[in-house]
Amino acid sequence: MNIAVVILNWNGKKLLETFLPSVVQHSNEADIYIADNASTDDSIQFVTSQYPEIKIIKNTVNGGYAKGYNDVLQQIDADIFCLLNSDVEVTNNWLKPITKTFESEPNTAIIQPKILDYKNKNYFEYAGAAGGFIDKYGFPYCRGRIFDTIEKDEDQYNDLAEIFWASGACFFVRSSVFKQLNGFDEHFFAHMEEIDFCWRAKNLDYNIKYNGQSKVYHLGGATLSKANPKKTYLNFRNSLFTLIKNAKAPLFPTMFIRLTLDGIAGLKFLVELKPKHTLAILKSHVAFYCALTRLLKQRKSLPHNVNYHQKTSIVVDYFVNKNKVYKSL
Repeated sequence: MNIAVVILNWNGKKLLETFLPSVVQHSNEADIYIADNASTDDSIQFVTSQYPEIKIIKNTVNGGYAKGYNDVLQQIDADIFCLLNSDVEVTNNWLKPITKTFESEPNTAIIQPKILDYKNKNYFEYAGAAGGFIDKYGFPYCRGRIFDTIEKDEDQYNDLAEIFWASGACFFVRSSVFKQLNGFDEHFFAHMEEIDFCWRAKNLDYNIKYNGQSKVYHLGGATLSKANPKKTYLNFRNSLFTLIKNAKAPLFPTMFIRLTLDGIAGLKFLVELKPKHTLAILKSHVAFYCALTRLLKQRKSLPHNVNYHQKTSIVVDYFVNKNKVYKSL
């Protein structure tokens, strides 16, 4: 299988200096690309001088994760795309378990490796951990991470498992499926576009897998930290986008409860003296209502086949029932 490892970059010279060496060292069986989102620093000069074998494709604008990858992947010929964040350290033989699964499972369209924390390598990393799921109201959670509770890696997720969504931090996808789904929804800009993409793939009966025999380390928050209200805005807005586009009917009771839970989250931020995050949630709802006509039009054109949730409310499980780890759900 021909694999293209594609790293999206925006003014990320320091990240490339730190993380690119591992990718070059451990990816001999793949072609490596830098997809540059109109950087204004000297990151591209660094790559061309230090790694002339790496191919560079330049975007004319910074369209975020979604548009950035959509534009670049049109120009790459490969069987498998690996969308890799610029703040990820890979490990020896990280690609072999992934290609083996793709080769043996023709209906598997997307795969995620084990994602551990670069800063604390014995623990899973927030963005993806050991594979993702969502509850009835669209709230994401992972094997290895529920809200802010992160599990230690004790080989409990060294398996090959069916999941609902794979993390965009290290996202393997068949190029044919990426093209069939017309790539990511560019209205998302960044955050949760991979969940929307995976949901659309699921609704076409493709499988999504986690392979714990492949391991990477993710720094996380390198472009937008959790403390930034913009991240809160994008996460809440895009989660609503994803839910209304892809969930099975009836929608009204699900959306009503979801919006109510968002309101509770906003109050929680106020109590925690984080009013900017409360405002970010309010702005996300305004953006959602402004986009509602478009979202409903998108919904009409999409199938809604899959029973998408294992849990009714991860919020209730976590905050009320105190189930903090995946095995307790």
